[in-house]
Amino acid sequence: MKKNFLNTFKTPFFYYIESYGCQMNISDTEIIISILSKNGFLLTNNLKKAHIILLNTCAIRKKAEQSIKNRLDNLRYLKSNNQKIPLFGILGCLSKSEKYSNLIDFSIGPNSYRRIPDIIRLVMMNDEKKIKSILLSENQNETYESISPSPSIKKITTFLSITRGCDNMCTFCIVPFTRGRERSSSPYSIIKECENLYEKGYKEVTLLGQNVDSYLWFGGGLKKQIKKIDNNNEKIIDFSKLLDLLASKIPFMRIRFSTSNPHDMSDKVIEVISKHSNICKHIHLPVQSGSNKILKLMNRKYTREKYLSLIQKIKSIIPECSISHDIITGFCNEEEEDHLETISLMNKVKYDYGYMFSYSPRPGTYAYKKLKDNVPENIKKRRLKEIIDLQRIHSIFRMKKYLGTIQEVLIEGKSKKNNQDWYGRNTQNIVVVFPKKLSKIGETVFVKIINCTSATLIGRIDD
Repeated sequence: MKKNFLNTFKTPFFYYIESYGCQMNISDTEIIISILSKNGFLLTNNLKKAHIILLNTCAIRKKAEQSIKNRLDNLRYLKSNNQKIPLFGILGCLSKSEKYSNLIDFSIGPNSYRRIPDIIRLVMMNDEKKIKSILLSENQNETYESISPSPSIKKITTFLSITRGCDNMCTFCIVPFTRGRERSSSPYSIIKECENLYEKGYKEVTLLGQNVDSYLWFGGGLKKQIKKIDNNNEKIIDFSKLLDLLASKIPFMRIRFSTSNPHDMSDKVIEVISKHSNICKHIHLPVQSGSNKILKLMNRKYTREKYLSLIQKIKSIIPECSISHDIITGFCNEEEEDHLETISLMNKVKYDYGYMFSYSPRPGTYAYKKLKDNVPENIKKRRLKEIIDLQRIHSIFRMKKYLGTIQEVLIEGKSKKNNQDWYGRNTQNIVVVFPKKLSKIGETVFVKIINCTSATLIGRIDD
């Protein structure tokens, strides 16, 4: 951005940003805040004060997409009478949508956030030719590894993206088309960033990637460019080595990671988690379906049997590890037998918690183009309800195992239901609520569990 651009305004130039969707979007929002702040823009929580309104969007689920479209409808009043300010920008996975072109001034994909200040300047100058040139030159190798995320509010936990994009090509998923092919950040930049975060007071970091276990550093570039991997080459850093390095170099910082694809998780990763006390004992392991027929249609690259074998291996090496899931019900050609196989798998695993959805076709995916969305909506809803109800039973079963135990909890903030209580999470990523007493945010305390719901442990700190 030109140095004198913001100086042309008599008042400070404020921007407002909202984030929708997954943890990756939250992390991206913190990257965007860092980029804009370093270029002289000021963050505001007041919509009416903002010169720029940014929506960081998600296209993974139809519900998320609809929420964004509804939000844009609600914000139309801010730009009446064809006024120039505020500028509206769509960022992220929905950036290519044309439906709201009469309201939106610019749209930027996930690989072009470094150019946001330039694009804002060019929008103000009505230079559409240069804007188009920037958008067409999107950097497919972008990892943002040199940018330190800036949260909008002070926290003691944060997210850090270590891979971007995806190569797995699940037939239901739009990620490879919106975020590009898979590439990893340098392990040295990741370690340095985590050390900086710890020095700033952060107590926990969650390493993010569409398939975080497939992290692989070989000097940069797209993962698909590797012709042959020599696993004995010490210069090659895979996810297990990265975890081991991080946990050793920052022993007092809690480390989490998400999301794992069962196809990518190695024995070495499980062993490293077991080895280090500061790597949290929780794995989010999406299964999507318990039916081999549906898994094949989804191009998930593992079978029901291999998935259950992986669960057994995790539990044998890390008995205290909690496991959560993603499940999609009502995928193309799913019959009642397939649904019952998912129910059967859930009964075998008894997950701690999970995220459950009914299938909605995403334009651009293989399933949208080649498969028929042929499960009636009423059957999708019924199957989804059955899965949710069963998960609630399993969650209660798992939560009751904590009753009477002492849990080590990192205090993250005030309870939403009672400001006299703190909330935090244990190593298994379970929320724990308890009276404040003399403790404070950022402290690690030992809490005795005296009650529970399907989603929360309730405890107290004994004197």
